[in-house]
Amino acid sequence: MKEWRLRILLTVIIIAVSVPACVVTDLILYMRTPANPKKDLMIPFIVSPQQRFDHIVNRLHDHRLIRYPFKLKLLGRVKKYDRKIIAGEYDLSPAMTPATILERLIAGKVRMIRLTVPEGLNLHQIADLVEQAGLGCREAFYRAATDPGLAARLDIPADTAEGYLLPETYFFSKDVSPEQIINFMAGKLQAAFLPQWRERAAVLGLSVHQVVTLASIIEKETGHHDERGLVASVFHNRLNKKMRLQSDPTVTYGVADFAGRIRRKDLERDTPYNTYRIDGLPPGPIASPGLASIRAALFPDETDFLYFVSREDGSHHFSTNLRDHNNAVRRYQISPRSGERGNTSASSAPETAPDPDR
Repeated sequence: MKEWRLRILLTVIIIAVSVPACVVTDLILYMRTPANPKKDLMIPFIVSPQQRFDHIVNRLHDHRLIRYPFKLKLLGRVKKYDRKIIAGEYDLSPAMTPATILERLIAGKVRMIRLTVPEGLNLHQIADLVEQAGLGCREAFYRAATDPGLAARLDIPADTAEGYLLPETYFFSKDVSPEQIINFMAGKLQAAFLPQWRERAAVLGLSVHQVVTLASIIEKETGHHDERGLVASVFHNRLNKKMRLQSDPTVTYGVADFAGRIRRKDLERDTPYNTYRIDGLPPGPIASPGLASIRAALFPDETDFLYFVSREDGSHHFSTNLRDHNNAVRRYQISPRSGERGNTSASSAPETAPDPDR
């Protein structure tokens, strides 16, 4: 073979080897280089179902999240990434490398929305929080939460999810359904309700539903962690003595048009939740209790207390008899000027609280 032919052949071989190597090297460097490493700003980016890969890449470029879109398109076709993108809403940044962005889109690391549910909220209030967080409309959530069919599928021993949505901070994707939110929150409570707690409930002669109901009342009665056991002891003592619970929060739960202050006509309303008129526990929870209140309902402090009244500072005064209780009511709840009774807590009752021996 003549020398010039050999040179041509070697040149062709070198080009054939070096060009792909350069392309691969360039793509590797490209995938490791962010569009703007100094702009660490999260930008919401939505990928619609069935959206073509080329269109997704063009939109990434339009949002200035990547540079040189043709390189990402080339790599996407070679690696079959165009078939792996998952629809959803993502938080992406120009400070991310194309490799990181692509990894998020393939892994489905969608934007998560924070939902914080404090202890003691009812379904109406939780529905409001869901809507405020941007996770759907409150009506759809409340409709699902009060669907007996969904409650049955979730093994909730009631017709609604009231009381069975564990208060906690959650993170959901924007496209989550009301049923999925309820499913997850109810599942968290079921997982947290330990087997030994079920055994303890049986020892107390209570069903799980009754425990959650009692815990919800305890939750509404006090925000002081160290008082939950004392409040629980009052209710257990009253139940054991066949005394009515006389819990103001249960009364207000049963009043659709509650005006924010307990009135005597509220105490006289004939509702299933008016524990001034019914014996024992109401038919179901009045709010979502936290685990501390459930624990208190199962393991109350050992006391002889039958009454308690709010000191108007968040704490309560506990009494073992009606005379001491009425004195406490006059001290903490009766205005010296007007003689009006303030909002009292469960079992604080009006001065006409029933005699324990009735």
